[in-house]
Amino acid sequence: MSNTQGLARRLGTFDAVVIGLGSMIGAGVFAAFTPAAQAAGSGLLIGLAVAAFVAYCNATSSAQLAAAYPTSGGTYVYGRERLGPWPGFLAGWGFVVGKVASSAAMAMTFAAYAAPAGWERPVAIAAVVLLVAVNYTGVSRTASLARIIVFAVLAALAIAVAAVWAGHPGITGATLLGGGLLSHGWYGILQSAGLLFFAFAGYARIATLGEEVRDPRRTIPRAILLALAIAAAVYACVGLTLLASLGPDGVATNPAPLAAAVASGPGAWAAPVVRIGAALASLGALLALVAGLGRTSLAMARESDLPRWFAAVHPRFKVPHRAEMALGAVICVIIAFADLRGAIGFSSFGVLVYYLVANVSAFTQGGADRRYPRFLQLLGAAACVVLVATLPVGAVAAGLVMFAVGIGYRFLRLRRSR
Repeated sequence: MSNTQGLARRLGTFDAVVIGLGSMIGAGVFAAFTPAAQAAGSGLLIGLAVAAFVAYCNATSSAQLAAAYPTSGGTYVYGRERLGPWPGFLAGWGFVVGKVASSAAMAMTFAAYAAPAGWERPVAIAAVVLLVAVNYTGVSRTASLARIIVFAVLAALAIAVAAVWAGHPGITGATLLGGGLLSHGWYGILQSAGLLFFAFAGYARIATLGEEVRDPRRTIPRAILLALAIAAAVYACVGLTLLASLGPDGVATNPAPLAAAVASGPGAWAAPVVRIGAALASLGALLALVAGLGRTSLAMARESDLPRWFAAVHPRFKVPHRAEMALGAVICVIIAFADLRGAIGFSSFGVLVYYLVANVSAFTQGGADRRYPRFLQLLGAAACVVLVATLPVGAVAAGLVMFAVGIGYRFLRLRRSR
């Protein structure tokens, strides 16, 4: 079994779009609007537009880079190729460490909807084991399961939204806008954009699968932008529905606003559908996270930025099986023992560094590799810095510690190798 063996190209555009949607239309669509409404009120609609535009800038950078470097690893590879080993390492380290934490949080979110009281941690661990097993058997199986989950979640959202509008025929603009779009100020709107941006960030998962996509120079850019457009439309529809039915204050005070909107009218029969949809959305996001983590770890191991043992590819299933199994074990240990309340902010810091490296890397491309104007990369990089400034102080501190540990690890490894 060779450590340099390549992965198999088995995914088409449709499969890549589905995996991206599974990453973006996760548990966030059921929960992210609450903190966004707390920050901005009805101004979350502007925040959603800002987040979608920032995501578009970052997506064009990822698409342009993925077309030039169609291999596993995403921004870790792009940073190494365009900026040097250290920026690439920082992107990869931030992604792997941050997303391991958010994978554990996503598994616990699934269990919160699906498990009996007191059984949340065992059910979350079982979900991780199951999804690692699916990923182990090949990327085609991963895409097949992602397809089932995504369609089920979209169906659940469609039923819930239809039930809400059918039960509230007298909705007015005053209910929708509350005190006005700018009632919480622009800082609140930027906070809501920062919170909602991370719901879009899953399109990067498509780029991390670059070594398993057929005709990657054409397929990956198309899949990234298609997935982002569909996710933005879904989030806009859900956001308008929540504000129209509950009003900004109602969204801000309900931890599960879509379930509350459904339960508030004659469409309460659809409440179990929302619960099932939220559980499946969490599962779909977790599935895509496990796949992306395995491929990024594979790329880092090939360059010895993680132990070379992780670089093995299964001779039959053509997946980075050692990396996936090891990461799955780490996620299970975190679920069993850790308090995950700070996982989202911790992960957010790493994701923003990841996209900052992607935008700077894409800015350096020229000639035939350039697909989009450079001002989009400048806007994307500036937005990453601004959104970091909106994160809670604790999240920034935890993120800095995470990167300090990574820098120390790589420094010691380079010193030993000399």
